Amino acid sequence: MDLLRDVLDKQLVDRNGVKMGKVDGIVAELGRDGPPRVIAIEVGAIVMARRLGRQPQQWMTWVASQLGGDRHSRPHRVAWRAVRRIGVDIEVDVAVSDTTIFAWQDWLRDHVVNKIPGA
Repeated sequence: MDLLRDVLDKQLVDRNGVKMGKVDGIVAELGRDGPPRVIAIEVGAIVMARRLGRQPQQWMTWVASQLGGDRHSRPHRVAWRAVRRIGVDIEVDVAVSDTTIFAWQDWLRDHVVNKIPGA
């Protein structure tokens, strides 16, 4: 499997078929013996900013922590062992409702969009 081609930037779908966003990063662990081992996939703006460089990552981390607290200052990770199928989408055995991936969207809906007349 070519991780970059087959996993990175693919749609992540939870166990209930809810789209969780795109896979923005892959986390590997280096062991003393043998090749690196994939341990997680990452989702979120912080990971996307990291792909642009250190300064964009630091800025996005600061913004996320200011708006959502410390729990949002780290990328959202899904354990590699939760990956069930890799195809057009990446299907995982995780419910998005058990994560904080949509916390920012939920906050915007509750505090901004719901206050717009007719929204």
